[in-house]
Amino acid sequence: MPATERPGAAETAAASKPKRVRTGCLTCRERHLKCDEGIPNCNNCQKSSRVCKRGVRLNFIDTTIRSHPLLPPTGGWKVKFQDESREIASEYKGGLGRYAQVEQIITPPRESAFDFPSRSMVLDPMINNETVALPPIQPTSAFSDGLLSRHSHKHSRHASSHQSLSGESSFLAPPSTSHSNPEQALTPPTETRDYLNSPEELLFMQVFVEEVGLWMDSLDPMKHFSRLLPFHSLGDPMLLNAFLACGARHLSLVNPIYTEDKALYYYDTATTQLLRSLHNPGRNTVVCATTAVILNVYEIMSERASQRMNHIAGARALIKECGWNATSTGIGAACFWLNVGMEILSCLHFNWQIAWDPDQWGVDMDFQREIEPGKEEIWVYRMLYIVGKISNFRASQPRFKDAPSEEDQMRLEGRAAEWERLKGLCDSWNASIPRNMHPMGYLYPSQTRSKSAFPEIWLIKRATIVGRLFYHTAMCLLHQTHPFISGRSEEMHQVQLDHAHQVCGIVAHVKDRGVASVALRSLAVAGECLVVRREQQEVLDIFERIRKETGWRVHSLYNDLKAKWGWETEDSSQQMMQQQTSLQFLQPNSLLPAPLPPQPQQTQMPGGILNPLLKTADFSLPNHPYQQYYQPPNQQQQQQQQNHFTHSYL
Repeated sequence: MPATERPGAAETAAASKPKRVRTGCLTCRERHLKCDEGIPNCNNCQKSSRVCKRGVRLNFIDTTIRSHPLLPPTGGWKVKFQDESREIASEYKGGLGRYAQVEQIITPPRESAFDFPSRSMVLDPMINNETVALPPIQPTSAFSDGLLSRHSHKHSRHASSHQSLSGESSFLAPPSTSHSNPEQALTPPTETRDYLNSPEELLFMQVFVEEVGLWMDSLDPMKHFSRLLPFHSLGDPMLLNAFLACGARHLSLVNPIYTEDKALYYYDTATTQLLRSLHNPGRNTVVCATTAVILNVYEIMSERASQRMNHIAGARALIKECGWNATSTGIGAACFWLNVGMEILSCLHFNWQIAWDPDQWGVDMDFQREIEPGKEEIWVYRMLYIVGKISNFRASQPRFKDAPSEEDQMRLEGRAAEWERLKGLCDSWNASIPRNMHPMGYLYPSQTRSKSAFPEIWLIKRATIVGRLFYHTAMCLLHQTHPFISGRSEEMHQVQLDHAHQVCGIVAHVKDRGVASVALRSLAVAGECLVVRREQQEVLDIFERIRKETGWRVHSLYNDLKAKWGWETEDSSQQMMQQQTSLQFLQPNSLLPAPLPPQPQQTQMPGGILNPLLKTADFSLPNHPYQQYYQPPNQQQQQQQQNHFTHSYL
């Protein structure tokens, strides 16, 4: 007889039988694994780092993806259509004529504490986020050697995958036959952004504010570029793209993970918007000039000097068009002094004369005024005037091949009187500055623990650091250019060495990255005066530290200083001795001399001339910047903007 089954055995067997998975993921089904039906990702997919696919598979071929069970559908969907057909048609011959005319919609200007001068009732497409189908821009000779040749290849690769933030067409647009009386087609205006909501834009703007805007505002007490203008750029795509270009460019210099493609994209977009704005007589000249200054900063950060010539002249011309000088206030003063400061640094590097004569800046040189603390920037402006005069004096230094004639001797006497006047200005400046512009602390190298060969000089305010660096640089240059006494004489060299040690002591111990641009040029001038090998090596180490922190290119400074110190000769001699030793080891019976190493050919820009980048930076000259793009602005509107600007917050 069969064994009698225990009661409940069937139920126990049914309970121990594996439960069939009904809602497992498709990934586990393909791998023939049991899925634990975890949501949103099951255990197997998490362990193997796979995509947990869900849905219903029919015949194991077609897959229908359903909505996620944890994400219920939301109501109130809004769909907005943007018609770009008119903009696209305007880039072809006769294309816009097939569309009916659209009446211009005039929107009142918004009121904000951060606004530029009020706009007139003429629509400005670049400022109000409205797209106007202006004639497409074609590169001319002013830009064909710089912008187009540098970006055409990369821009063509990325033009199809990127879309302009303001709806503008590509910089490389199809040609157009008409540049006069352009037809305009308006798209609905977009609202001003309350804040940046893109991770990429937020990152680039943060980098600009914390790194690039830091040194751009080194001469501006209001800190327009790092504190005020970023808020205004939320309503001005042209200004925003210029900021993002500088931030992306700096990030590509200090972090190899980031490439230059994003920086070029924002740079090309801002340039396109600027050129289109210059074609509109009703533009906002303040925004255009500010954008050009920022794009000039982008080009200064480029690796090669030949890539810095696209907007530098245009920024200067737009600054003159706005009537900004040393007497301006607000954003006008910030743009003027930033542009002048960058020109002075370039002229000191290339030994050029200042294109804009310092006597025409309108600087108040009365040393009996503004002597109270809190006016440090005014004293920096006065020192910039003195450095500009010294730069012109040095660049115009005569070079006699033969013995000077009687006329040349009279010129030398006149230059000696000018030298004494400039020397007196430097001494008076140093004696008249407020007490807080002098060092707060001074330690000799033997008193410090930093193992530095230079004294530790503690200056508190950024404007004070910049002013002192320019002062000691001016004294070094001045004692190199005396008409009758050679700069290599014992007396002159000792004075140069004292001021060079002051510059090196300030830069070696400063922690403020906002003075990096001035520190590099001052350190290069001071480094030429050093003769001790330990001090020379420390200068190169300081250059390397600044390069890592800020991304500034310093390789050319390395080579220039090594050549003036005679390091290249020593390196060449050591290389030659090593080569001869290796040849003698390989061919002991050979009497042939070792071949000399090839000498690299370096092309240097001519010195002693007027700044070639800015000598035509004026729209009143025939060969002015932005050829074929520039249209003179509406004078009445420009006057209204300037009057409003005078009383505005900026």
